[in-house]
Amino acid sequence: MSEDPDEGMLSWDESVFRDEHVFEIDYVPETFDHRETQLESLKYALRPAVRGSRPLNTMIRGPPGTGKTTAVQKLLTELDSQRGVQTVRVNCQVDSTRYGVFSRIFQHIFEYEPPSSGISFKKLFGQIADQLVDAEDVLVVALDDINYLIYENEASDTLYSLLRAHEAQAGAKVGVIVISSDLSVELIDELDNRVQSVFRPEEVYFSKYDATEIIDILQQRASRGFRDGVLGSPELDRVTELTAADGDLRVGIDLLRRAGLQAEIRGSRTIAIEDIDTAYEKSKYVHLSRRLQGLSQTESALVEVVAADSGATA
Repeated sequence: MSEDPDEGMLSWDESVFRDEHVFEIDYVPETFDHRETQLESLKYALRPAVRGSRPLNTMIRGPPGTGKTTAVQKLLTELDSQRGVQTVRVNCQVDSTRYGVFSRIFQHIFEYEPPSSGISFKKLFGQIADQLVDAEDVLVVALDDINYLIYENEASDTLYSLLRAHEAQAGAKVGVIVISSDLSVELIDELDNRVQSVFRPEEVYFSKYDATEIIDILQQRASRGFRDGVLGSPELDRVTELTAADGDLRVGIDLLRRAGLQAEIRGSRTIAIEDIDTAYEKSKYVHLSRRLQGLSQTESALVEVVAADSGATA
């Protein structure tokens, strides 16, 4: 046994990470396992766009952290490489109005932002439609977290404008993917009759990952993100256990990164169970905040009532 107290300790210019970016929320893995059925369903719906036709509209539902956004990003990236196809993913948590959604589409198509004021929606929409027709492009729009448009009563107007684009500008071809993590919201029921009559989407459901799938995905991320020997099997099992209890794969991926940073704080070349538990304690409030942000207005109101009642009886 070595008596060197510095053995196993990081030097100032060392890191446990090989590629820290693989633990970031916007990372799209080269291989996307355990979602083959969902990917095939999405490819079936999107394939007409490659032939210059309007793709099938699609509704993707499932709990948070089940791969919905990653699947869509992966396929949109592939579609972007095809001639005659434009793809735009809109984060509806950020752009929660019809004008905001179309401003994001405008920015993608023209590669600059529209004026912040002085331009009507009709003109903004018209410029987008004209460009699509002139370029003979098919547009695929993914509305991620569309439930936020529903909370703001903007979903029907937004979808109506997208789905009826060909009526406003002959030859415009637009397909829509909607993504929702709020399973309490029945999207179709929330839409106006005028939208329901034209929005008949293919439905793709993303279920929670089971423990075997979680450990496989986390192992792949750890292998790409950490240097050899940094994460042992017991430590990976602990991350898997905490992730499965939460049901959100993003929790596990974020926990790997935080545990690596915690090991670096200790100056260690390896991640210990204590690093994982410490990181989890620090991060669980972040994940709780994210969950609270994803609640519907009714659910948020209920949480406020419960919290107020708990405070009054404490």
